[in-house]
Amino acid sequence: MDNKQMRADRHKKKKKKRWPSILLVCLLLLGGVTGYAYYQYKQGVNQSLKKLNNDKKDTNVVYDFSGQKDQYGDTNVLLLGSDARGNEKSRSDTIMILHYNENKGTFKLTSIMRDSYVSIPGHAKHKINSAFARGGPELMRQTIKQNFDIDLQYYAIVDFQGFAQLIDELFPNGVEMNVEKKMSANVNPPLEPGQQKLNGPQMLSYVRFRHDAIGDFGRVERQQKAIKAIKDQLSGLKTVAKLPKLIGVVTPYINTNMPTTDGVFMAKEFLTGDQNIETLRIPIDNSFTEPRISGEGAVLEIDVEKNKQALHQFITQ
Repeated sequence: MDNKQMRADRHKKKKKKRWPSILLVCLLLLGGVTGYAYYQYKQGVNQSLKKLNNDKKDTNVVYDFSGQKDQYGDTNVLLLGSDARGNEKSRSDTIMILHYNENKGTFKLTSIMRDSYVSIPGHAKHKINSAFARGGPELMRQTIKQNFDIDLQYYAIVDFQGFAQLIDELFPNGVEMNVEKKMSANVNPPLEPGQQKLNGPQMLSYVRFRHDAIGDFGRVERQQKAIKAIKDQLSGLKTVAKLPKLIGVVTPYINTNMPTTDGVFMAKEFLTGDQNIETLRIPIDNSFTEPRISGEGAVLEIDVEKNKQALHQFITQ
């Protein structure tokens, strides 16, 4: 065997010895990252548990939910804002659908106004927000499917206080917002008009205020405006690094059937995506009247077919 062949053999042996070392280093790094992420997650959970009111039990309720991807192969998440107090039934005054197209990496948001007067399976016609009190997220899913022909794969019931906690964790210095008017009726803390940075409780006041001339229409508009502002002001990489703790912070305030892996993936896509989030409101303009119904009060009598077409066009465009 010549010297050249001997050198080649020694080089091969060194490469064979090197691979186990590299693999070991990679495994140690992966273990360290996983351990740190879990530590951050637990820190977030414990932080919220210290502040969580003992009378808020909704996150412990186990709901049935027969969800699936929609006919376009996309994922839709039913987002419900809950404000249960004590032994009251939870009220879903905020009803949204988060649409996620994995191929395009895009998110869209549809808000359904709570007073929309629709057919609820097994319960005749009522305001849509009563579907949750009558049958939980599954009946709300069935109601949306029956009226708008769209499937929902997951649900997430978010306690309003969890929203405030998340804002304070994401934005220690507040979210830059233009508060368009004084907001004081039935919200605490009250807000003064003008460009300013809002902390968690202030943002909660902003998205919940509805005691003015345009009522719930204004509230839905502000909710969508707030979500856009949050998305626009997030700093991608720094926020992703905080993702385990952020998930921990909101976990005690959320009841969801979404697997943690899917939730982390979608959260990362949402936080790092550079596209603006598009929004839709149901009912759309010129598709409803506002009669008073005995036993229901003022409702939004909607043109179901017109709104169904608008929703599907919005999702697929």
